[in-house]
Amino acid sequence: MDDKAAARLLSLPGNLIKTLNGGKINGGLDTTLEQRQTAIQKEISERNARFFEAEADKLDGWADDLKIGLEREIKELDRQIKEARRAATAALTLEENLAGQKQIKALEAQRNQKRRSLFDAQDEVDRQRDDLIAMIEGKLQQRTEIVQLFEIRLNLR
Repeated sequence: MDDKAAARLLSLPGNLIKTLNGGKINGGLDTTLEQRQTAIQKEISERNARFFEAEADKLDGWADDLKIGLEREIKELDRQIKEARRAATAALTLEENLAGQKQIKALEAQRNQKRRSLFDAQDEVDRQRDDLIAMIEGKLQQRTEIVQLFEIRLNLR
């Protein structure tokens, strides 16, 4: 029986004859029940897979953007360091040379900080990916239970 037929059946008028004391489910329905349960579990698993893929794609996109931005900044600092070194070696006075060395040192400190930021960002991405995997693993541990709520008997007159 499909969902539409079940919904139609449950919308029919009926009378309560007696309450049940937890009897066994009709044997003919066992197969249908198992098939429906399997279909629902598969649907949930597919939905979780789509969710995981979407979240992983977002995480990868964010990580790539962050990495590309920091790498650009590092390359720009490398270029500035190279220019400062050239200027320092071309300096005619000791004062100009010392000022150039200070500038080189400051630029190298900035570059080192950007490199640390890049590694920290990669660590953060790995942590978030681990959290995402743990969350999905938690959703995979499904527990199902069958509880008979009611029984329908048709009396066709």
